[in-house]
Amino acid sequence: MNDPILELENVTIWCGDTRVFHRFSLSIEAGESVAVLGGNGAGKSTLLALIAGDVRTAAEEESSARLFGEEHWALDELRGRVGVVMPEKSRLFLRTELAADVVLSGFRGAYGRTRHMRFSAEEKKKAAKAIRQVKMQKLAGRGFGELSSGEQRRFLVARALAHEPEVLVLDEPTTALDLPGAMGLLEMVRELIRGGTAVVMVTHDAREIPPEIERVVLLKGGKILADGGKRKVMTAELLGKCYGMALEVRWNAGHCEVRAR
Repeated sequence: MNDPILELENVTIWCGDTRVFHRFSLSIEAGESVAVLGGNGAGKSTLLALIAGDVRTAAEEESSARLFGEEHWALDELRGRVGVVMPEKSRLFLRTELAADVVLSGFRGAYGRTRHMRFSAEEKKKAAKAIRQVKMQKLAGRGFGELSSGEQRRFLVARALAHEPEVLVLDEPTTALDLPGAMGLLEMVRELIRGGTAVVMVTHDAREIPPEIERVVLLKGGKILADGGKRKVMTAELLGKCYGMALEVRWNAGHCEVRAR
């Protein structure tokens, strides 16, 4: 049995002078797909940064933070086990960068391929496999800047998948996408989950959580408002508390439809 992806017990996390979490506990099992849902300031970004290894918890008694069973981890090793997709990273690549090289450069932790950068046959094979997973083979030779936002986002997912991570973390995956791009990306995420990829989706929008994700963690003000099966968590009452407004909730083929009352 694999170690849990994340084990937090009574942890405190500071971002500068702001305490985001205090005595916070959460566990995500290996192979489990979870959605972390909440509004602005809920703590979603901090939790994502913790999973990615970019922030640490405060040293306190009776608290622990483990990633893949380890309290101490090397960042380079962790980045091979966690694939993180952040939409804003698209801006870090040159428009002329080949889309295929966007994926390959992830093996070096770089945002683009330099003239002296070399990749092994195995790395090229893994990158090509990841590009096939996101169904972008036909556009791999195009300039990254020539692609639509939705197409760029798919290549960012391929970049994260190329390492063959144990979990794929998606930060607000449909941000700035038009309707076709958002729908296409979410359908691709559904296919990845059905194919065995563990996904942690961090989002403010209940409507983009796919039917394949059964567990939802609802955050508000750095605390867990609810955690469990999505039909128990994503109710009009709990979502209303989370967002501070009266809401109506309906279910359609596993999708949660939310609107103001």
